[in-house]
Amino acid sequence: MPHYTDIAIIGGGLAGSIAAAMLGRAGIAAILVDPHAVYPPDFRIEKISGAEQIARFRRTGVADKALYRATLAAENWIARFGYVLDRAPAHQYGILYDALIAAVREEIPDHVQRIVAKAVTITPSEDRQSVALSTGETISARLVVLANGLNVGLRHQLGITRTITSPAHSISVGFDLEPVGRPAFPFPAMTYFQERAGARVPYITLFPIGDRMRANLFAYRAVDDPWLRAIRRNPAETLDATLPGLKRITGDYAVSGEVKVRPADLVVNSGTRIPGVVLVGDAFCTTCPVTGTGSDKVFTDVERLCNVPIPRWLATDGMSEAKIAAFYDDPVKRACDAWSLDKAWRFREVSVGTGPYWLAQRWARFAVSLGRGVRHRMAGAPVAATARSPDERSEIRGLTHSS
Repeated sequence: MPHYTDIAIIGGGLAGSIAAAMLGRAGIAAILVDPHAVYPPDFRIEKISGAEQIARFRRTGVADKALYRATLAAENWIARFGYVLDRAPAHQYGILYDALIAAVREEIPDHVQRIVAKAVTITPSEDRQSVALSTGETISARLVVLANGLNVGLRHQLGITRTITSPAHSISVGFDLEPVGRPAFPFPAMTYFQERAGARVPYITLFPIGDRMRANLFAYRAVDDPWLRAIRRNPAETLDATLPGLKRITGDYAVSGEVKVRPADLVVNSGTRIPGVVLVGDAFCTTCPVTGTGSDKVFTDVERLCNVPIPRWLATDGMSEAKIAAFYDDPVKRACDAWSLDKAWRFREVSVGTGPYWLAQRWARFAVSLGRGVRHRMAGAPVAATARSPDERSEIRGLTHSS
C-alpha cells in the first residue's frame, strides 16, 4: 500500500527540512524523504549573517532554535592590505551545516512522517504524483517538492534540462585557523579582502563556531589550478603567500583539521513547469557561495512556497502546470533569484577584472570601508591599532599597493 499525503518533500537538506517544518506547523500532511536519518557533515553553509538574511530565515518561523545554537559574533573587523579599516557592528551566526539541519529538523512536528530512503522515480500528473522509493515503497502525493540540491537523477528522469552557465564559477575552501603562541585572535570575526586581483582570491572570512575560529576562503580559479593542490597540502604557507598582509593582524597562525574544497558551478534548469512538481533551492538554480546569497534563496523559496501558493493550491482540486507556474512567477522569488545571480557575476568581475573600471571599483570599496571605520571611530568605536610601529600605522594614509 502506498503512503498517501498532500506533500512529498524529496531531500532533507536545508530547503527540504524547513519546508517539512513549515508545512507540519501549518497542519498540512507531508512526508519528508531523505537517505540520511541524521544529516552527515557537509561543507556548505557555515554562516548566517546580515540583517536581511537573518530576517528571511526568521520569516520561515523555524530560525530560533538554529540561531540559538549558533555562535554569535556581534562585531566584524573589515581589513585589507594588513590594516583594519573598520570594526563594524554585525550579526553573524556561525554553525556547521549538519548542526544547522539538525536544529531545523527538531522543529518538524511528530505528525510529519520521515522516510529514510532515496526517491528513485517521480511520475507526475495533474492530479496525484507517484514517488517510487529505494525501499520498494511508494508515495502518492498531491504535490512533490523537489529539494534534493545538486542531485541530477530525478531532474533528468522528469525531462528537466540542466545547463551549466559558468563551470567552476568559484571555489570555496574551509578550514579551522588557530593562533600560535597566544590563546586567541584579537578579533571576534573578520573579513579580509584581497590585496591584488592577480591572486584571484576575493576574500577570507574568519568567524567563530563554538571555540573554533572557522575560515572560509574563496577563489576564482580553475579546478586544475596548482594553487588548489597547494592549499590542500600546505594551507598555512599558501594562505600566507596569497594574502601576505593577513598575518599582520592575526599574528602567527596554523591551519588545523581537514581542508575542504568545493567548486561551485552556476546552473539553471529549464522545463521545470511540470504538473504536480515544484523545485526549490539549488534544485531549481544555483548561486555563488562567494556572495553568501545561497541561504537567502533557500529561505525565500521555501517561505514563499509554503506560505503563499501551497495553501491556495490545496484549496482546489488538481495540481496543474498553471498552478505550479504561480510559484516560479512569484515576484518576491523572482527578485531574489535575479539579485543573487547578478551578485554572482558582479562580485567576480570586481574581484578579478583588470581594466581601469574594475580597478576603480576596488579602490572605491576600499575607500567606503575606510570611511565607515572613521565614522565608527568618531562615534566611539575606535579601529584597533594593529600596525607594529608609528611609521607602519601612518602607512594607511598613503597605500600604494597594487590592487
